[in-house]
Amino acid sequence: MKFFLIPKLMLISKIAMSQIMLPAYQGVVSKIPTVIPSFSCGPSMVSDIDGNKYNTVLINTQCWMASNLRVSKYNNGTTVPEISASSTWPPASATGVRTVYNDLTINFTNYGYLYNWYAITDSRKICPTGWHIPLDAEWTALTTFLGGTSVAGGKIKSTGTSFWYTPNTGAVNSSGFSALPGGFRNNDGSFGGITINAYFWSATSSDTTIAWFRNLAYNYSNIWSYNNGYKLSLGFSVRCLRD
Repeated sequence: MKFFLIPKLMLISKIAMSQIMLPAYQGVVSKIPTVIPSFSCGPSMVSDIDGNKYNTVLINTQCWMASNLRVSKYNNGTTVPEISASSTWPPASATGVRTVYNDLTINFTNYGYLYNWYAITDSRKICPTGWHIPLDAEWTALTTFLGGTSVAGGKIKSTGTSFWYTPNTGAVNSSGFSALPGGFRNNDGSFGGITINAYFWSATSSDTTIAWFRNLAYNYSNIWSYNNGYKLSLGFSVRCLRD
């Protein structure tokens, strides 16, 4: 009688080898690094906590969002309260809030939210992680690079009259910033300036009641810097700047 032991030994050998090699193989797989695409300002987009995506633009050494902020939450997930056109504005306390110009969806689609200064400087932050509300000095750096206050407005305004009221003086948008005239919400709750003016907050306050912001107009190529007499409770547009 013949016994065929070799196949059985080979099977045992294969099982043993798999038991020996599998943990080692798994260890190698687990050490393969996850490839995260690098961010490149301009080609790359950035997302906020709501999932809204924003184009980006590199201007000199600064990486800006190329459209107005439209996020509804702080980065910890807490909702920024929304104040409708028929509700009291501003809130009685120094609370961060947002609003849509005249509660019209088309205005939100085109121009994003208007935020008061308390919302944009809240410690929970409304810009995406790795981004921030620009300081007054950072707005000044942008203006200086683009040739100064008398021409920089035209270089950052979106062109044409689809969003801006005619004639949209000096608008060439050579920077790619694509500023939009979202108007503002006043301290008495009224709205004004849509298609005519763009207002952008800075994170720099002058005292406990006023802060610096930038203003563009449909009939000028200028960009103006203001802080005197304008309250923190006003509703302005927001652009974020990469850290």
